[in-house]
Amino acid sequence: MTMAEEMTEEEKAAAEWEKMAAEGGGADGEEPARVLNQDEIDLLLGFDGGAGKNDRSNGIYAILDRSMMSYEKLPMLEVVFDRLVRLLSSSLRNFTSDNVDVSIDSMVSMRFDDYMNSIPLPAMLVVYRAVEWENFGIITIDSAQIYSTVDILLGGRKTARAMRVEGRPYTTIEQDIVKRMVDLVLADMSASFDPLSPVSFQFDRLESNPRLVQITRPNSPVLLIRLRVDMEER
Repeated sequence: MTMAEEMTEEEKAAAEWEKMAAEGGGADGEEPARVLNQDEIDLLLGFDGGAGKNDRSNGIYAILDRSMMSYEKLPMLEVVFDRLVRLLSSSLRNFTSDNVDVSIDSMVSMRFDDYMNSIPLPAMLVVYRAVEWENFGIITIDSAQIYSTVDILLGGRKTARAMRVEGRPYTTIEQDIVKRMVDLVLADMSASFDPLSPVSFQFDRLESNPRLVQITRPNSPVLLIRLRVDMEER
């Protein structure tokens, strides 16, 4: 089977569009007379002809998403966050007086809007500032982590699993404990970046509604790092 026969419809269309673009820079600067039909336009935009919805795995969305892959290859980034988990493990052990282990669960690039839609609620969202970079970031702490930490600090049993009380917002005590914990995280983040690019991460505000933490445009690329915090018998 030849290479042309193995190409998908999307790849064939992409090759044709690339050829058309190259021909557009011809000798006399003439514009190509080729006009896309509706099916080709839908294919370019990634529309599903049956459901009428966008398919981000095809068309122009796929091209834009693939262009973000370079964000996962930032030099020294893994080294920085490896140092962070070591520092944070030690800080949280001192903070909780418990055996705490922090590890990197995943590190991916995505669009800010996709990240906001993936936040498991209820949760606390901490907005912080990177002063020297003149930028902002978000730390999301899920309810399981919040209640486990509160339970430990207030003398709960190690064998008891902290449970969320449904139907109520986070209390002032819970918010204060989360802020103290986040201050540790931000201090360790600053220490982790210090050998590479000195930066001060400072607490800005605490929210529980994702709509109130729109720190950038929906289509802006962001880096999402998920940290797993394991506490003894919790």
